[in-house]
Amino acid sequence: MLDLAEKYDMDALALTDHGVMGGAVKFYREAKRRGIKPIIGCEIYLAPGDRREKKVRNGDKYYHLVLLAENEQGYSNLVSIVSLAQTEGFYYKPRADKELLREYHEGLIALSACQSGEIPRLLLTGRADAARAAAEEYAEIFGQGNFYIELQDHGTDTDKRLRGELVALARDLDLPLVATNDTHYLTPEDHLAHEVLLNIRANKKIDDDDRMRFDGEGYHFRSPAEMEELFADIPEAIDNTRVIADRCNVEIEFGHTVIPPFPLPEGVSADAYLRELAYEGARKLYPEITAEVEERLEYELSVIERMKYATYFLIVWDFVRFSREHDIPVGPGRGSAAGSLVSYCIGITRVDPLRYKLIFERFLNPERVSMPDFDIDFCQDRRGEVIQYVSEKYGEDRVAQIIT
Repeated sequence: MLDLAEKYDMDALALTDHGVMGGAVKFYREAKRRGIKPIIGCEIYLAPGDRREKKVRNGDKYYHLVLLAENEQGYSNLVSIVSLAQTEGFYYKPRADKELLREYHEGLIALSACQSGEIPRLLLTGRADAARAAAEEYAEIFGQGNFYIELQDHGTDTDKRLRGELVALARDLDLPLVATNDTHYLTPEDHLAHEVLLNIRANKKIDDDDRMRFDGEGYHFRSPAEMEELFADIPEAIDNTRVIADRCNVEIEFGHTVIPPFPLPEGVSADAYLRELAYEGARKLYPEITAEVEERLEYELSVIERMKYATYFLIVWDFVRFSREHDIPVGPGRGSAAGSLVSYCIGITRVDPLRYKLIFERFLNPERVSMPDFDIDFCQDRRGEVIQYVSEKYGEDRVAQIIT
């Protein structure tokens, strides 16, 4: 896709996969490398009612709606919508709903989508008043200038009918138009492979009369010249592709670890609180704070502060403390974390790294920027209580279980 964008001298390109964003990061990185602006989007599935209701309404399981991230807030909101559609709205497809759109609309540009969009579907079934109401609702949700009526042309009678009705609706409601192409493969020659793929999924043979196939033509990556010719009578729809591309400026920061916030005492920073806990614990563990203890503590605390991992230490301290207070057996210390005096002093581990001459840098090395890893063993019979505590305190959307 990016090869063709370069061939056509395009300086921006959008990726709007159906219902998922699995290719977004790879697309973003490669587009940036080639000097093409990546526009991150998704053609989401939208439930006709509440996303949690697993039923068909008025013959519709879902509609399509194209969402494009205008900025970092929009990207974050798009990720939230797509994720919640998967976890809360899955019914044949991962479905969002208008409740989610209202909650996460900031920074997003919406397009009315293809024939499977709500507005086109209503128009095609003779419900013009409902289509108008839907357009007004989308415009209200996303705000002035952030909802576009989308036009496509694949040479079908349905497209021709929709084109006139959609243009009239946009004019009547003073909504902007944008021309797009329903691109599903790269070149015209790929249409047969695409049809084969569709019918493998549908368990049909390629020569079945009722096989799956797209009506019309032109579902390949059309060139700018092809698009300009198709929409020569509506130049504003072409011009608005540039308007949208100029507005979409998402910058994704890679290599940055995001740690959930830890509830701190008012006016106290994470670094200061960790320091307080470390020295408080040291005074309990050692008869006196010797120069060796103080020097090691100060060194470790300075590294932790410089690498911005104080919050991480506090979160681990919190759930280890919870376990000990509720008599849930916790291992004394496994792996490189046992080399940290701070971990020992705040009670995460029970092994004195000074006594056993353990090396802190095996756990957290200021010369190697990588996330430290606490290996903590909990009683298998009660580890579920720890997981529940962490999930409830920091949020289920911030907790994941992995295989190690």
